Amino acid sequence: MKTIDELLADGVAGKRVFVRADLNVPLDGTTITDDGRIRAVVPTVKALAEAGARVVVASHLGRPKGAPDPAFSLAPAAARLGELLGADVAFATDTVGDSATSTVAALTDGQVAVVENLRFNAGETSKDDAERGAFADQLAALADAYVSDGFGAVHRKHASVFDLPARLPHYAGYLITTEVGVLKKLTEDVKRPYVVVLGGAKVSDKLAVIDQLLGKADRLLIGGGMAYTFLKAKGYEVGKSLLQEDQIPAVLEYMERAEKTGVELVLPVDALVAADFPDLKTKAPANPTTVAADAIPADQEGLDIGPETRKLYASKIADAATVFWNGPMGVFEHPDYAEGTRAVAQALVDSESFSVVGGGDSAAAVRTLGFDENAFGHISTGGGASLEYLEGKTLPGLAALED
Repeated sequence: MKTIDELLADGVAGKRVFVRADLNVPLDGTTITDDGRIRAVVPTVKALAEAGARVVVASHLGRPKGAPDPAFSLAPAAARLGELLGADVAFATDTVGDSATSTVAALTDGQVAVVENLRFNAGETSKDDAERGAFADQLAALADAYVSDGFGAVHRKHASVFDLPARLPHYAGYLITTEVGVLKKLTEDVKRPYVVVLGGAKVSDKLAVIDQLLGKADRLLIGGGMAYTFLKAKGYEVGKSLLQEDQIPAVLEYMERAEKTGVELVLPVDALVAADFPDLKTKAPANPTTVAADAIPADQEGLDIGPETRKLYASKIADAATVFWNGPMGVFEHPDYAEGTRAVAQALVDSESFSVVGGGDSAAAVRTLGFDENAFGHISTGGGASLEYLEGKTLPGLAALED
């Protein structure tokens, strides 16, 4: 795939360059609670603007139903991008309508505009090729070249990700090239021991990546809500904990495969439990208790890995050469259940490994818990995209950049 450096070398002064970013940031009303994804696209936007391009930035945010919804406006993200660039960023109140057309037409060399949420248009996410293509045609009219830099969306066959590159000269931005380079280190000539830490709520979300990693990783450490399906598969009582009973046969098969192939599959040995899920708004004390993993009371819910599991997982990470981590170990948003996730993050920081934090909630947790991002090898902006790459899937947004 061609890169942004090739585009810059050809000269972009006066050209309209469409940058498909990922500004899908968490919002509390209109307040951005984690601007990591906006900061990730700044190097690409800044390089283009400084070279004299007229930069048109586009992204989705949330899941609006193909129509405008003020709750999902990109206006706060546009304002934050301007702050990070140290320059005014124009904002179009639609995506391909009069506001977008006039806003882009008014740009001068080196200026930046953000158009409104792509998903306010049904064509962006349509499964109908013609409808998606028609929207891509409208987007293409706004630009002379296309730069893909929204890694968190490259696993989606959406108009701005998959169809638009076919209509314009297309290039990979700095974030895309960095993310792909990192993921290759996890799939090609991996330095060992290779440890994978998987958490999050649902084991079904991780089945395909577990299937692939059983042939590649040396150790798999399982935490978060998904761990209780593994514990149930071992015959343990898991009480009111998150459980996907329909996934138990698959989990059993993976546990057997791990044993046969010599992959160390490590499960929690203890857990923090409580009768009720904590209040994440007030952060009121939850008063959890610690129990052995095989002794969770029937009326209790597991909400974090326990202190012995934290020590165990840290020891399994300590000698790693490569670590990939996707998914928190518990309900990290509440201080009483953040220590498991904190322990994994600290173990990555303390190790000499090349560590990759696989986007999504893991990346948010690292920032929420106050870790220095530079202490990790790489913090991905795309959890779903990272997992699908590791699963060996073809990602539409990357395939579209190949010539």
